[in-house]
Amino acid sequence: MYPGNGHHEKSPIPEPLQYPAQGTQFHQSIPNQSVPNGSIPGQWTTGICDCCEDPCHSCITWCFPCVTFGQIAEVLDQGTTSCGAAGCLYYLMGSIGCICLYASGYRAKLRSQYQLQEAPCNDCLVHWCCTACALCQEYRELRNRGVDPSLGWQGNVAKWNRGATAAPVVAQAMTR
Repeated sequence: MYPGNGHHEKSPIPEPLQYPAQGTQFHQSIPNQSVPNGSIPGQWTTGICDCCEDPCHSCITWCFPCVTFGQIAEVLDQGTTSCGAAGCLYYLMGSIGCICLYASGYRAKLRSQYQLQEAPCNDCLVHWCCTACALCQEYRELRNRGVDPSLGWQGNVAKWNRGATAAPVVAQAMTR
């Protein structure tokens, strides 16, 4: 983009999404909380091996990783991919041994959304070494930033819209 040429090209670096001002409705995008309390900018809010922070969800992920992956994918794709479709594709990719390639794309999308570092190593390698740990960390990251993957995309949008407050109504002055 060149200043003053009258053409406005889209920047290759996406702008971070922000919560709308109070009194407005949410648009169809993932709100980008700055940094959750106690977290360092650019770093994950939990470690790759912190699965015990949410033992119930960790058990679900270990037994049914396609469910957790589907929930994450639906939210990151902002509802354009359903949880069921993403979960089935995840299962099929696993049957041919390509889970790490497919799942690492969504990890990269999550990192891009929140400007997170690629840690502890390359996204594909993280999913290759321990897919369940990677999925649990991604799920916790979304949850810690105000997105509940278990609600799906539409459920989160409804939750965010309920959280937005309407402008106060001013009563008309009384006249005789």
